[in-house]
Amino acid sequence: MSGIKGKNTKPELVIRRGLHALGFRYRLHDYRLPGKPDLVLLRWRAVIQIHGCFWHGHACPLFRWPQTRQEFWRAKIGRNVERDREVDVALDRAGWRVLTVWECALKGPGRIGAEAAVTRVAEWLRSDESTGEVRGTDGASR
Repeated sequence: MSGIKGKNTKPELVIRRGLHALGFRYRLHDYRLPGKPDLVLLRWRAVIQIHGCFWHGHACPLFRWPQTRQEFWRAKIGRNVERDREVDVALDRAGWRVLTVWECALKGPGRIGAEAAVTRVAEWLRSDESTGEVRGTDGASR
């Protein structure tokens, strides 16, 4: 697991490049905020979390429980999901808007593609919504 990247993942780079091209400016992994969000957009008082479907237990075709060491994986992924909720609540209480972009939006059978994902992120940033999600077509996007 030490070889698993936590920063500068492919989905994160795709969203970062797309937003930058649209003129959005952001900070990366701001340690002063709960959970060190992937992108922090100060002007919009918004943070964007880009989650891998496996590591964050997303209910989509990209997530399957491992067949080996099931007890370990259920505890690990369960704690990741719990931590995600805690971080979202802490960010909300601190007055930040939170958007979650799931890996399945950019990869897999239900992907919507990079351009559509970046467009949805930009639309959310310009909206007044306090929370949102961008995911593949196997689930509702807001």
